[in-house]
Formats: sequence, structure tokens, C-alpha cells
Amino acid sequence: MSDGPVVLVPWPDPETFLPTLPDDTSYATFTVDDHDLPAGADRAEFYVTPYTFATRPHEVMRELPALRAVQLLTAGYEHALPHLPSGVELANAKGVHDASTAELAMALILAGQREIDVDARAMTSGTWVTGTTRALADCTVLLVGAGSIGAALERRLAGFETTVVKVASRARGDLHGPESLITLLPQADVVVLLVPLTEQTRGLMSADALAAMKPGSLLVNVARGPVVDTDALVSACATGHVRAALDVVDPEPLPPDHPLWSTRGVLISPHRGGNSAAFLPRAKRLAATQISRFVAGEPLEHVVATG
Repeated sequence: MSDGPVVLVPWPDPETFLPTLPDDTSYATFTVDDHDLPAGADRAEFYVTPYTFATRPHEVMRELPALRAVQLLTAGYEHALPHLPSGVELANAKGVHDASTAELAMALILAGQREIDVDARAMTSGTWVTGTTRALADCTVLLVGAGSIGAALERRLAGFETTVVKVASRARGDLHGPESLITLLPQADVVVLLVPLTEQTRGLMSADALAAMKPGSLLVNVARGPVVDTDALVSACATGHVRAALDVVDPEPLPPDHPLWSTRGVLISPHRGGNSAAFLPRAKRLAATQISRFVAGEPLEHVVATG
């Protein structure tokens, strides 16, 4: 390792898949399992964080005195903001998780509508369950969040004979603003949450919003757990007013004795939306692009905050 600037990355042997650095710049590795920083970390100017929501890999930002920019491997960034040093740029992983998260959202929608979770439970007792299920065809799907993941999901919905309605942070074109949500909820058969967690979206699906949903409709959350009022959701599902297919929950991880596990009409996947085989190649491509831009003195893409 040279005595010049350092790029800190979460993968071993970065020279094999990341760009060639200038002669006076080198790589060092800090993985999700590490606690102590590697040699040369005091010269780290660019930090690609490990793919995790754990605290330690983010709090080390404040232990890097030369740090100028941080590249997250998550689309959400609320967990990193409390640790971001003054003057340091923060970029998120916009685009990296689009395919994986949209795929899982589709899987949750289809499983919820066709009651695949009911069939899976029936398999454990060898019970042959018959009867008519809901369909996705002819449904109105309300996408709450119109970013790149929402666009990826809309493309996947295109072949399912649905009507797609979209809510964004502000009204424009065919996008409704957040003020329209409460009037759109009663019209939707499926509501998909795709928003980042902010002060504006925390508790967005409150007891009142859940009550406004069409009876028997499906709430799909691939955003963040706190976007939904968990206690209100348990009540709304327990009465059969709505159903839920959740990749994210609040709290997370969900304790074994939490009522959501056993509430009728609830299907849970353990926050695996972006964590598929499609993730790593896309993450490395993004890191390579951002590192190349950084060492060339070019502006980073997807900057979401500056400390």
C-alpha cells in the first residue's frame, strides 16, 4: 500500500474487479464482519460501506479523518445519516436494487393474491386445499413511490392486465401527489409501498390510511417497516379488513413472539428484497463507476446528502 490516498471497500481483492487507481492511491478492505479498521484507513478518502444496516460499518465514518465521500450499497440511507461527518458526501445505491426488489414485490403480490402462503402451510399437513382465490388480472395496483424501483415494478406489472396508479412526492404528469393518497386507497386492490423512510413517510400507513383501504385489499411493503403503523396493521389484518405481504417490518428483525407472525392474512419475508444473486454484480459496477468518477475529480452520481 502506498502512502497516498486510500479507497476503502467491503470486498477482498478489489484490484481484480474495480478500476485501476492512480499510482499514489490504493485499496483497503473493511468487511461487514470487521470491527477494527485496516492499516491506511486514516488516509481513506472514499468509503464503500458493506451491505448491511448494522451500526458499526457506518459509525466508522467518523473514524476516517481524510474521508470525503461515502458510497452506500443500499437504496435507503436513513441509517447512515446520523454517522455522516460534516462536509462528507453521501451517495446511495440507486438502481442497484431495482430488479431484485421489483421481483420480490411481484412475488409478494402474486403470493398474496393467489394465497400461495396458505398452500405452503397446508403442505405441512398434507392437506389438499381447494377453492377460488383472488387474481391479479383486472386489479388496480397503487404504487406509493415513483422512483426507479417503482418504475421497474411497473414494467413487470405490464403483462398482468392491471391498472396501475402512482403516487409520488409531488403531483406531475400521470403522478398523483401525497395529498391524494387517502382518496386513492379505497380504489386499489393492491397497494405497494416503495417510498424511502423520511419524516414525511414515517407512519404514512396509519390507522386512518389502513381503514381507508378497500376491504380485502392487499398491502405490500418493500419500503421500510416504519412507513406502516405496525399495531394498526395487526388490528386491520386481524379483523380481515386488509391483508399484508411484508418484506420489511417494524421492529426488525421481528421478535419470535410478535403478533404479526400469527396474524391472519399476513405473509412475511425477512427483508430480502434487494439481496438476490443480481445484487453483487450491480453493486460492484456502481462502486467501480463511482470510484472512477471520484479519482478523476468528477461529481458523484446519486448524492443524497452532505454532512
